[in-house]
Amino acid sequence: MSNYPGRFEKVISHIEANLDADLDIDTLCKLAHLSKYHFHRQCSAFMGMSVIKLVRLLRLKRAAYQLAYRDHERVLDIALANGYESHEAFSRVFKKHFNQSPSEFRKAANWTPWHLKYEPILMLRKNIMDNGTKFNVDIKAFPETLIAVMEHRGSPSLLGSSLQKFIEWRKLNHLSPSKSKTFNLVYDDPNVTAPDDYRLDIACSVDKPVAANDYGIVNKVIPAGRCAVIRHIGSDDSIGVIVSFLYTQWLPKSEIEVRDFPIYFERVSFFPDVPENEMITDIYLPIE
Repeated sequence: MSNYPGRFEKVISHIEANLDADLDIDTLCKLAHLSKYHFHRQCSAFMGMSVIKLVRLLRLKRAAYQLAYRDHERVLDIALANGYESHEAFSRVFKKHFNQSPSEFRKAANWTPWHLKYEPILMLRKNIMDNGTKFNVDIKAFPETLIAVMEHRGSPSLLGSSLQKFIEWRKLNHLSPSKSKTFNLVYDDPNVTAPDDYRLDIACSVDKPVAANDYGIVNKVIPAGRCAVIRHIGSDDSIGVIVSFLYTQWLPKSEIEVRDFPIYFERVSFFPDVPENEMITDIYLPIE
């Protein structure tokens, strides 16, 4: 039982990497080191849901991200890519989970209903990360970097709208992630901050200051200096565990002081462009 978190982490990673394929129960059983007779019961007991429900939720999450942040993809293509045989079948299931049709969600995404249904997976990922995951901390010098910033101020549940607006501005200015690095400056802990007081910057590197614009994009600078860095490969769902580790475990033991600048993330690769288990995020804690 003691290595169950590691077993089911492999199961979830395999599912994330193969959302386009049919579910292979034999492979999942091998990853979990369980026979077919026990696999489904143990999955439901450990994960709080059946494997079929887990797959459905992960596919719906990917579909939602594709709708919200990849406007070049047709709804029908998104439906087919996520295992639905028709636009109608996809729309029925999507509306049941999001209280919006796919087209309505694309125009004005409301993530609140989704967060409620997704909570068991979020807690599962955090529990897996909490159970013995070891983090490698590197000390790196980060160069001064000019960034263009959209300041998100308000509930984290509304972050998707700010992100959509930032992506739109970025496309208009030909600042694709392949040409311009992507960052988040994280000022507050969402677990202890009132939703209306939450602050996070969505940013990308630029070569010159951004002119006044209708999108509310402003200029800021990430200062040069040393940082403690952890590379996180996987879903954002468990990224808070790493941030907590840096502040509550690594920092006190290191006896190093932090600089007067917030912790920030560099988004090296993105979901849904890559599967969630392949996302790469570098987490920077500015230090003296």
